[in-house]
Amino acid sequence: MPHTIASDSGRLASLRVHAADNVRVALEDLPAGSEIDADDRRLRLVETIRHKHKFALHDLAAGEAVVMYGVTVGRATRPIAAGAAITTENTEHDTASTAPQARRGQWQAPDVAAFQGATFDGYHRPDGSVGTANVWLVVPLVFCENRNIEVLRQCVADALGEDPYRDYKRMARELLHGAAGTTPPAPPAERLFPNVDGVRFLTHTLGCGGTDDDAQALCRLLAGYIGHPNVAGATVLSLGCQKAQIDMLREAVAERDPHGLRPVHYLEQQASHSETALIREALTTVFDGLAEANRVERAPAPLSALTLGVECGGSDGFSGLSANPVVGAVVDRLVALGGSGILSEFPELCGVEHELVARCRDDAVAQRFRNLMEAYQQHAARVGADFSMNPSPGNVRDGLITDAMKSAGAAKKGGDSPVVDVLDYTEPAVRKGLNLLCTPGNDVESTTALAGSGANLILFTTGLGTPTGNPVAPVLKIASNSELAGRMRDVIDFDAGPIIRGDTSIDELAERLLALCIDTASGRYRPRAVELAQYDFIPWKRGVSL
Repeated sequence: MPHTIASDSGRLASLRVHAADNVRVALEDLPAGSEIDADDRRLRLVETIRHKHKFALHDLAAGEAVVMYGVTVGRATRPIAAGAAITTENTEHDTASTAPQARRGQWQAPDVAAFQGATFDGYHRPDGSVGTANVWLVVPLVFCENRNIEVLRQCVADALGEDPYRDYKRMARELLHGAAGTTPPAPPAERLFPNVDGVRFLTHTLGCGGTDDDAQALCRLLAGYIGHPNVAGATVLSLGCQKAQIDMLREAVAERDPHGLRPVHYLEQQASHSETALIREALTTVFDGLAEANRVERAPAPLSALTLGVECGGSDGFSGLSANPVVGAVVDRLVALGGSGILSEFPELCGVEHELVARCRDDAVAQRFRNLMEAYQQHAARVGADFSMNPSPGNVRDGLITDAMKSAGAAKKGGDSPVVDVLDYTEPAVRKGLNLLCTPGNDVESTTALAGSGANLILFTTGLGTPTGNPVAPVLKIASNSELAGRMRDVIDFDAGPIIRGDTSIDELAERLLALCIDTASGRYRPRAVELAQYDFIPWKRGVSL
């Protein structure tokens, strides 16, 4: 349903998202006593409503449902007067299975005439997949190798003359020694490997000391990265005695790459003559791998080869009104063009499960979604946790009072297309269309999983601002409001704020964002996270992480 914007003499504005809602969202700070257009009547605010927060449209009794996006997002814990703010003091998390707005088999695909026949320039892999980037990966099988990974990172950056922290190092020298401090050597005039986007180095805290399941999950995740369309090949460092063994990773990689089409080099420190010998051998594999990867050039590929992972982090009260629906509209367009999307963060789908079930392509897919959601919730309950704990203090301060309220807006990132498959953590996406992926709501754990399941481009919405990136998949950051986009312009790639101001439509911004996705996938646009070398990687230890 289209947004309805109400205003008071063009000054004060609020928004009602769905006709069934009994709350509105303040689009700017609204003083107490203000009169607001509330559909067919004028509503006087009984207290100041901060922008992004919600206020009741009529008196709510204790126990009455709070409805937004047409679904229950909370329940009043005490009477709430019409025109009063919805807060943590008067509302608690609650959901209710109402009749879903979606219907299986009734999706109306958007008009994609403007993108018919469009292509992006990608890296074609022997297995038929297409990368939006071309990187060599250096991976530790266990945390004991993190120090060697860091040694390799610094050595490779120095040898290639591609130190992403060059300017910061100069800043530190000048602060300590003054302007006369030693200036680092200038970068080379030409890149040694122009068809390669760089070397990515992963570090993590796992590989030993956990359960067998932890080790297997880590190996499956690493295999997803090694076999990723954006990865040309990999160098793997193992200590030797850890629980996550080389043979376990080889087996997981073979499941993703049964014909061994991607080069992978396994090095074991305990079998090496010395650390120096290990580092020399690792550097040799990296530089030989870069030379081989450089032989692959970008070539046109259909948009059906794109898989968009969608994520939100640092959400605010506008995220579910602007940035998330715009991303959802992009996913719908890509699906209509034969491509794929992956929606994750299961704790942030709590409260809208019935909508997603109604969109599942068949009963088997719907049942798998129910099973994974129930198993996750039960696991959380066993350690005294609950999905209602998901909203962060920053979320609450910006108007996301309950998990269901946050979830109803977060689910908008998945658009409206049918759910073709439901994936457990580390499983690869193999069906074209919208996939659901079981991950926690933690931003980096979830984006890490999206890339591990095959997303070759990630759209990340934020209302408060976050620098999150990924080692192998380019991450585009979409701001929910223009103030953030202007203040953190070195982090944000796209501004969805004009939606809140009423300056443009979701469809218009979606077409612009899809065009930016094509430019990014083609290497014509470098996301801010790539410019900042923000390459976050955190595996999910499959404990409770909300």
